[in-house]
Amino acid sequence: MQRPVIAIFGAAVLADGRPSPSLQRRIGYGAKAAAAWARAPVLCSGGVGAAGPSEASIIQAGLIRFGVAAARLTLDEASLDTLQSVVAVARFVRRGRLDGAVICSDRYHIPRIRLLLAVLGVRTTPGPTAPGLGGTPLYYWLKMHLREALAIPYDLAIVAIRRRALLARVRA
Repeated sequence: MQRPVIAIFGAAVLADGRPSPSLQRRIGYGAKAAAAWARAPVLCSGGVGAAGPSEASIIQAGLIRFGVAAARLTLDEASLDTLQSVVAVARFVRRGRLDGAVICSDRYHIPRIRLLLAVLGVRTTPGPTAPGLGGTPLYYWLKMHLREALAIPYDLAIVAIRRRALLARVRA
């Protein structure tokens, strides 16, 4: 892809406002992608969860610490889950007339994101990830794989049922 957006998907923010280990990994993946696609805009996605500031603002601050120019960063602070973030990415790609999206998230999360974006007509490529478990404890890695196994058919059903409405939101 010559003109993608780098889309970094949020994860939990700790009660003290620091990024969770998952969010910290995703920030690192996003920084690597931003270096590899030096002209690509970056969409930081994730609203306010149970604690602290928005996931998107934490991603933004982390990327700036890695040296990514603030002018490249756009915040999506409205999305509260993967599906909402996917719609925000699709809208960003369409409005920017971009070629697609580089997906930055944990390895277990990327297949669902890519599947949902494909249904919405957005080409994707996976962003950088860590090998193996990606630094996650085995119990957490297993838990998240189980969650994704359940979430894929659930989100896919929602997209299939609401495809027209979702595409209308993308085009809005």
